[in-house]
Amino acid sequence: MTRRDFFPIAGLAIAGAGWAKPKMIDSTINGVTIGAQTYSFRDRPLDGCIAAMKEIGLGEAELYNGHIEPKDKQALAAFRNEPPLEQMREVRRKFDDAGIRLYALNYSFRQDWSDQELESGFAIARAMGVKYITASSNVSTAKRLAPMAEKHRIIVAFHNHSNMAPDEFARPSDFEQAIALSKFIGINLDIGHFVAAGFDPVSFLDQHHDRIVTLHIKDRKKNQGPAVPFGEGDTPIKAVLQILKNKRYPIPANIEYEYKGGDTITEVRKCFDYCKAALS
Repeated sequence: MTRRDFFPIAGLAIAGAGWAKPKMIDSTINGVTIGAQTYSFRDRPLDGCIAAMKEIGLGEAELYNGHIEPKDKQALAAFRNEPPLEQMREVRRKFDDAGIRLYALNYSFRQDWSDQELESGFAIARAMGVKYITASSNVSTAKRLAPMAEKHRIIVAFHNHSNMAPDEFARPSDFEQAIALSKFIGINLDIGHFVAAGFDPVSFLDQHHDRIVTLHIKDRKKNQGPAVPFGEGDTPIKAVLQILKNKRYPIPANIEYEYKGGDTITEVRKCFDYCKAALS
């Protein structure tokens, strides 16, 4: 089974009777969906993030867990053990009402979490009606998550950074070790971090496109270099987007604004414009 064969979660009712579906924002450029990891809008709460995406014209979102989790340590512990699922359904309704497709939940499971805390991530994803969870997690956590992902029929896609430490996703072999565990384990490839760690996202994308759930689009310099404005680093953003276009890989390319810039809406709009030009 590949990502294309994955069916929506049965029995999920997000909208009530009489609800009129709003017009969806179309941010597909020449067949490639450009969206945002909402971490890009970490300077504002969820409602402000959604408003910013509407203003820019981005119609697909991967929801950063920081937009739904409490800031207080005690409240966060309670949330991770028993998440307020009706509030999570309301989060989905907000995206629906804005005409933005909520594609994935970013929920970064860690090795020291209890089984209950791991299970809560799947409960949140089901409440939101999403088929994918992206996760900045330990490689060893994949063994615990694989049977849970199979039980819930939700794909967990692991996200890489450029940290080459043991038990952290950074190398191609880290991904390959994880996806061998289950067809419900996938990849959330951050092309900027991949380049900073010394690897080629174009060849990796071509080799593993059927297991990649979403891409994070950012620009970084090689050799653990910094995040920079799109087009100023070593990340082959245009080549990555062109391979999505030319080979028709159905993988969303989500902007992740991480470099030091000015106004967030202005900077994310620049990133979007860069992607549009790269796909022309």
